[in-house]
Amino acid sequence: MKVLHLISGGDTGGAKTHVHSLLAGLTPRMPVKMVCFTEGPFAQEARALGIDTQVLPGRNFFRNLNTLTHMVQAEGFDIIHSHGARGNMMAAFLAKRTGLPTVSTVHSDYRLDYLGRPLSRITYGTINTIALRKLDYRIGVSDAMVDLLIDRRFDPERIFAIYNGLDFTPRTPSMDRATFFRSVGLDADDTCVVAGIAARLNPVKDIATLIRGFARAHAEYPPLRLLIAGDGEEMESLKKLAADLGVAKEVCFAGWVSDTDSFYHALDINTLTSISETFPYVLTEGARAGLPTISSKVGGVSYLIDHGANGFLFTPGDDRALANHLLTLARDPALRKSLGHKLYEKAKREFSIEATIQRQMEIYETILRYEKNGRDQVVICGAYGRGNAGDDAILLAILRELRSINPDLSCQVFSRNPIDTRRTYRVNAFYTFNFWKAVHCFKQAKFFINGGGSLMQDVTSYRSLWFYLWTLAAAKRHGCPVIMYGCGIGPIYSKRNRARTTKVMNRYVDAITLRDPDSMKELEVLGVTKPKIALSADTTVSLPPAPEDVVDGILDSVGIPVHGNYIGFVLRPWPSFEEKAKVIAAAADYAYETYGYTPVFFPIEPRLDVSAAQRVIQRMHAPHYLFTEAYTAAQTIGILSRMKVVVSMRLHGLIFAGSQGVPLVGIVYDQKVSSFLSYIGQDLYEDLNKLSEEKLKVLIDGAISRGKNPRLLSESVEKLRRMDQINRELLEQYAAPQV
Repeated sequence: MKVLHLISGGDTGGAKTHVHSLLAGLTPRMPVKMVCFTEGPFAQEARALGIDTQVLPGRNFFRNLNTLTHMVQAEGFDIIHSHGARGNMMAAFLAKRTGLPTVSTVHSDYRLDYLGRPLSRITYGTINTIALRKLDYRIGVSDAMVDLLIDRRFDPERIFAIYNGLDFTPRTPSMDRATFFRSVGLDADDTCVVAGIAARLNPVKDIATLIRGFARAHAEYPPLRLLIAGDGEEMESLKKLAADLGVAKEVCFAGWVSDTDSFYHALDINTLTSISETFPYVLTEGARAGLPTISSKVGGVSYLIDHGANGFLFTPGDDRALANHLLTLARDPALRKSLGHKLYEKAKREFSIEATIQRQMEIYETILRYEKNGRDQVVICGAYGRGNAGDDAILLAILRELRSINPDLSCQVFSRNPIDTRRTYRVNAFYTFNFWKAVHCFKQAKFFINGGGSLMQDVTSYRSLWFYLWTLAAAKRHGCPVIMYGCGIGPIYSKRNRARTTKVMNRYVDAITLRDPDSMKELEVLGVTKPKIALSADTTVSLPPAPEDVVDGILDSVGIPVHGNYIGFVLRPWPSFEEKAKVIAAAADYAYETYGYTPVFFPIEPRLDVSAAQRVIQRMHAPHYLFTEAYTAAQTIGILSRMKVVVSMRLHGLIFAGSQGVPLVGIVYDQKVSSFLSYIGQDLYEDLNKLSEEKLKVLIDGAISRGKNPRLLSESVEKLRRMDQINRELLEQYAAPQV
């Protein structure tokens, strides 16, 4: 494998560091060559790093294109990798002449690259926008950049994420703290707490917000100081702002600082206030120095910084929040040390230069594999994109299994919110009721998955049942093998619907896995006998929880002590729920008064569940906590795993908690709840309509008692995992790559 890199050669900042460090790391491992279109420090430093570098100077585009065409043909390159507007434009033309696959690394938001330079934005910005569309693949420098590209309609399955890696070899600064401060003119002694930032002084970095936030914090904590390393067009206006706010003496503008090791080792707090970023080196450089960090929540920052766990995040432009975080860290040396250490450990583990180089090589190998073998397509249909954490977790679980079996599969997903599904799961998606698109996908697909959940029922709607039956028939008629995966069946009340379901499933479905025994019995009663049928488990039991420090950060961000004793309630609106709200409220008070378990209310579908929780809370006396936002499946599982007991109406509240060995109490509004609990041996439940205060208290007592028998709970978890293996075995029959 041999790769040709194309870049203008005038790059600075993060893009320059990324390309130099990446190619220097790749050079010992594989043949790479870099072509620049400008001679200067960029090319000179690349040569000094041992990178094979050639410059094609001059403005004659077509002469350079001809030279590159002959170079590609003579030297046998396999991939063309471009960076920036000139490199991307050249790669787009070169691809047509050579037929080689092209990939571009997007180092920043290309719409903001020429902010404040209208002429360059019109020319180079437009060229880059067009060229990016012409290339085969793109690499975003952070997952957030990948999300941005997906939002702008680039194919999510042709985009890869990479991060700016850093060499974490320990650094010894050339100057100690006091000497460095004297060298840049900062008046600070050992009693001072110094926050700092290294950035270009331009509008995108929003240093003005940093100065305003600092001024607020300094007014309450006078020993605080601010050190700004960088130069740019906003220098004078920022100095004036500091003077106007009365902190001119406490804010030091150091100008361009080349000795970054001494800079970071002199600081107490690292900061970033940008309004747009991909994944800036200043964060990993600060992490390497063990600095606690406060950053605006932009780009890929949140992939490194877990708010409250290893740093603090704030909304761009919010100088009040920034000031509060500065005060928190300035007043607490132990917290600074703890957060800095945690950030160092995560950055070293996940964002080292070695990890970046390895990731880049994997991307090249994937591109060449795609080009050689093509990609099989699978179509997945379910109740996705509606803001329900349980349904979306089903999709996540299916995709995880598919990718572990065959990472080269291409997926098309039915979704009520295709844009969000594309961004969240990095797959192609189309609107659920786009029938023409569905048929087009069926014609090209290797197989079709009817994906989990209780889709085959007519309680909520006849039309939804008819729609899902149509997808089964349409897929099969257009040549797709059809599997129903981890499904729940029923209830189906209408005789006509029952007859239609039996007919369609017998005629068009090849295989079915079922998540509970009641669904198996329902198929037997319906007379569905033609497909291969197996009892398995809900697909989401395979999903892991978020890391403990991430869950700690979430709990802390909503004011919940990390190590408390909690009873979780996962509720939903349903007919007769209103009259039972006081019953649930009394039981929640009972759990607090009797066992010291603070009630925590958590939504699976926030737009519905939060209001149900609030109805209960209005009738309670005990202290409590209420989550109001949507969380990822991993975060949801992690949060519910912290509960001593979970009382849930939602099936996936029970599945998420049960998969982590949490004792369960079910409030049954649908037979699927009682069926699941009976299946795993946690049969503490009651029908919603029959629920009484005394009965719910007895169930909670039983669950708490059961929590004292971890062996029984672990057996339930093991049963779930063992039965889920049947789902995977079915997928392997259809998804495994051809040998």
